Amino acid sequence: MRILFMGTPEYALFALKALVAAGEQIVGVVTQPDKPKGRGYELCPPPVKVYAMEQGLPVYQPATLKNGAFDEELKALAPDLIVVVAYGKILPQTVLDFPKFGCINVHGSILPEYRGAAPMQRAIIDGKTETGVTTMQMAAGLDTGDMLVKVKVPIGENDNFEDIHDRLGVAGAEALTETLARLRAGTLTAIPQDDTLATYAAKIEKADCLLDFSKDARTLHNLIRGLSPFPLAFTCTPDGKMLKVPESRVGEKKAPDGAASGTVLALDNTITVACGNGTTLEILRVLPEGKGRMSAADYIRGRRLSVGDMLG
Repeated sequence: MRILFMGTPEYALFALKALVAAGEQIVGVVTQPDKPKGRGYELCPPPVKVYAMEQGLPVYQPATLKNGAFDEELKALAPDLIVVVAYGKILPQTVLDFPKFGCINVHGSILPEYRGAAPMQRAIIDGKTETGVTTMQMAAGLDTGDMLVKVKVPIGENDNFEDIHDRLGVAGAEALTETLARLRAGTLTAIPQDDTLATYAAKIEKADCLLDFSKDARTLHNLIRGLSPFPLAFTCTPDGKMLKVPESRVGEKKAPDGAASGTVLALDNTITVACGNGTTLEILRVLPEGKGRMSAADYIRGRRLSVGDMLG
């Protein structure tokens, strides 16, 4: 088959590398335009572009696919199938309908749960013990297409977004390989999603990252895991500085009766904070405003906090 690949971030690389390793006929790679990064706003190519160019694959970076903007290139490439993994743009119906075998997407959840932009993060934040990937035949709706192949992946109690991202990347490549094998064998079955079971994984916003210590420690620990290593959950120190939290654990000890949520209870290599329902959270690593990441122990040695201080 003539395959056109569409993807942008590192997560998409797992699938693209699997296609290259399998010797698939990749006629082109479509990815997002280069974006300015850093203080110098230097244009940086997306990871998929870097890898595709290393492999000698033709790369296309259209600003939009709307209103037939990519139709001429699509006709010239004449793909039998389009594989889409975290591309980042909505595909118009003309693109969805073009290939003989349609467009197959590798989505980072067990559909119909967690349709949308942040399925991995939201599953961890919600305290799920299992997630996975689903390949689906793309349709006009947001992740509403018929399901093809699913691969389930466990979530450990201390796994963070980076852990699950990499695990799902591997599972996604496996699911895609299986999907193509079944497509060629004529055994690929499309199963409609049950819309009544659908949930939505909204894009992570800054407001989602604020630690509310009136919530119980497990809820806060899940939030910290789901946002680490990026964009990171945060709180504020008594001097008004932002303090981001890359790593934590649920404390074994209960908070003293009457301890207000957000109170620093102990500074013993970790920062122990009183949370809702009498629970405690132990902060293990921090990213202070204007500083680099460091252990809580190093932060404590800098005498930036005292027992009895309030976070938030």
